[in-house]
Amino acid sequence: MIIESLLDTDLSKFSTMQVVLHHFPAAQVEYRYQCQTPGIDLRPCLPDIREAVTQLCRLRFTPEELAYLGSLRFIKSDFVDFLGLFHLPEQCIAIDASSERPGELDITIRGSWLHTILFEIPVLSIINEVYNRRESPRPPLAEGRRRLRAKIDLIRQEPTRDEFRVADYGTRRRFSRVWHDEVLRTLAEELGPTVAGTGNVALARRYGLKPLGTMEHEYLQACQALGPRLRESQVYALETWAREYRGDLGIALSDVYGMEAFFRDFDMFFCKLFDGARHDSGDPFVWAERLLRHYEFNRVDPRSKTLVFSDNITIPLALELARRFHSQCRLSFGIGAKLTNDLGPDPLRLTMKMVRCNGQPVAKVSDIPDNALCDDPAYLAYLRQVFDAA
Repeated sequence: MIIESLLDTDLSKFSTMQVVLHHFPAAQVEYRYQCQTPGIDLRPCLPDIREAVTQLCRLRFTPEELAYLGSLRFIKSDFVDFLGLFHLPEQCIAIDASSERPGELDITIRGSWLHTILFEIPVLSIINEVYNRRESPRPPLAEGRRRLRAKIDLIRQEPTRDEFRVADYGTRRRFSRVWHDEVLRTLAEELGPTVAGTGNVALARRYGLKPLGTMEHEYLQACQALGPRLRESQVYALETWAREYRGDLGIALSDVYGMEAFFRDFDMFFCKLFDGARHDSGDPFVWAERLLRHYEFNRVDPRSKTLVFSDNITIPLALELARRFHSQCRLSFGIGAKLTNDLGPDPLRLTMKMVRCNGQPVAKVSDIPDNALCDDPAYLAYLRQVFDAA
């Protein structure tokens, strides 16, 4: 069994799901999967992927898991009660071989946002693990351990290590569940407080680490359909989030509409209200410089704010960013595949993104133009115009 617990997912899925329960319980959504690695034939994996998803949909939260979620101060009791009745609805996910793209899969999820939001992370984890089992029946664990040791040694040699904090954000991109567990356990044992925590709730519970994560990109995307006006959707999303969490989970995503649009909406009120922001596309050095200046312009001391970097972060890049900005703000680094899928072979680049909410197209406008996510070119062009995005 590939996924053994519904906690084996990102905290940001639960925090977003709670907002959906309290503010958008009737929203209907559609997600679509995409493999961005060319030349990969996933058709032989299809039966095993389907079987693993069937097993996933049989899972329920245990009383112990619900008690753990309820112990997190920002998780509310009615949400825990809802999760006590929850399971993933298998009828909402379709997994087929693509008829148009040889070797690829067509995976679509349609249904209630509240009941389908937890599909994304475990489904991507399943595809990765099934593929890796076929391609590497004898996993190159020795090479993975060598690379992990090199990362640990690099951190230990860093002069700014006392202030350096790194987190695991690699659930959806991991080589396997077992390898993910070994990586995080090793990091926690070897680096202690340097490991800020993990996005994976099950592993945070197992190893007494802090579960990390705030909002999902899909949350800001859905607000394009759920808010009062498109141009106000980013502000609406941030305000709704703040009403729900009242100061907790205060890291804002900055890249759904592009950096410039984020800075226009992230005014003095939000600069003071939120604890910081997360970078997830574009040049991290440019983004950080701009955000620090933005805080100063809005009369906020950047040293009281946290900048989280999570876009293709490696340990060397994280250390370089730490040296550059450590005295100007608080820093945290979320590392994905470079921690949980770094055993030699290039990991698959898989995504599953929301493309519709209540029948309306939704999109993410990345700071990297080719990374924009939308299946409706006319809507994407309109969104770019509304937010004056490149």
